[in-house]
Amino acid sequence: MYKYRYKLKVNEADPGRAQFQERRMQAFKEIEARLNNLYPLLDNASDETANYYKENPQSYAVVYGTDLVLDLIKDIETILKGNEWKPYKNNIN
Repeated sequence: MYKYRYKLKVNEADPGRAQFQERRMQAFKEIEARLNNLYPLLDNASDETANYYKENPQSYAVVYGTDLVLDLIKDIETILKGNEWKPYKNNIN
């Protein structure tokens, strides 16, 4: 993953805003860490599903809800691309 450095330049007279903005920036680091934690989970789920289907070749069972996961990922991509939701553009401040 890429490592980005972002230093906030915020008016010191408004510490509440500085804290708010810092929390928003920290959220990106948390999101990145949580996404990285998904890789081993995804790999394990794939292995478990393959083993299940190998043991049960006639099965139509859904071992993990991949359709739901894909839908959620698509929603996240839409949000991060900014195609549908950029409330800051409507803010007056």
